[in-house]
Amino acid sequence: GSASPFTADLTKTQEGKTKERRRREEKGKERHQDIMSVAAQIDEIEAEMARTQKNKATAKHLGMLKAKLAKLKRDLISPAGGGGAKPGEGFDVSKTGDARVGFVGFPSVGKSTLLNKLTNAYSEVGDYEFTTLTCVPGVVEYKGAKLQMLDLPGIIEGAKDGKGRGKQVIAVARTCNCILIVLDATKPITHKRIIEHELEGFGIRLNKQPPDIQFRKKERGGLQITSTCALSHLDKETVTEIMSEYRIPNADICFRCDATADDLIDIIEGNRVYIPCIYVLNKIDSITIEELDVMYHLPHVVPICSQHGWNLDELLDRVWTYLDLVRIYTKPRGQIPDYTAPVILKSDRRSIEVFCNKIHRAILRQLKYAWVWGKSVKHNPQKVGKDHVLEDEDVVQLVKRI
Repeated sequence: GSASPFTADLTKTQEGKTKERRRREEKGKERHQDIMSVAAQIDEIEAEMARTQKNKATAKHLGMLKAKLAKLKRDLISPAGGGGAKPGEGFDVSKTGDARVGFVGFPSVGKSTLLNKLTNAYSEVGDYEFTTLTCVPGVVEYKGAKLQMLDLPGIIEGAKDGKGRGKQVIAVARTCNCILIVLDATKPITHKRIIEHELEGFGIRLNKQPPDIQFRKKERGGLQITSTCALSHLDKETVTEIMSEYRIPNADICFRCDATADDLIDIIEGNRVYIPCIYVLNKIDSITIEELDVMYHLPHVVPICSQHGWNLDELLDRVWTYLDLVRIYTKPRGQIPDYTAPVILKSDRRSIEVFCNKIHRAILRQLKYAWVWGKSVKHNPQKVGKDHVLEDEDVVQLVKRI
């Protein structure tokens, strides 16, 4: 009548699973309470910043508040226990092609219709909100490059704090080489500012370059603050207050630009991404010619109508410009160059070495030198080494060691 060892082991396993499930549930509740607590603190600090007048006397206090706010937002985005998303919660789409372009916007602005027009993917279209509930990828071939387009679910205000699966949407946007913020041309311009604010809160900096600040922590010696230009937004006291908030007593900081407190915080946080962005004003068939004329003069804006396929050529051309890609053509020995399939490189990484590695890792070990025709050389062809920097539409012939 006694239970077999197998049954006893099975009971122990089931008990262990039940305990583990309860532990996870408790952890989930604690995590939810932590999020609510952090969100409340964020609201409190933002309200205090709004109440505080901006002048030289309050600069130090505002700098400290901004640093506190940045730390709280970081905790909200990536909590200190690791945790991570549960399987199936994120929109993990494997990267394909030469660059990734993400469509971000409110629900029902025409992102899915745009994806369907540009690529051979099919994203469900409907005139009701939240038609797309997951990330839909598609690929468009343009100027020899394969561009991966991602139709992300519509985000809502508060997305950066997790509302409407906003965190997963914006987390995918962080991995893009270019972001298209799709806006309804008939809706107020405040929608643009709300989306910018959501992306900014997730550490995405649109159409900006990283601030030219050198920052290095050290063991001792206090804070050494220097600058190569006049600082109109920061003084030593404000910088010291921000460092104190981050508990960094010893560091070398050199400002090479007229930086703000936000710029310094971005450098300290070190997890910001700087992504080019195009504002796609959709549904221009519903506005007047005069309104359209005004839109054409706004920076980083391309007006389109995805339903009728209007102005999509200009949009793709602008995407290509913002991606800043370089096409390199290969030339086999004794043959004409292959202009059908260029090797696509990023403009900041376009040496012969990078070109070889893009084709195959083994090529560089066998490389003797390369012949190059094009804008990067003084005479055609020119013999170059692995450090030579290529230009768009150069032709390259690789010569191996015998």
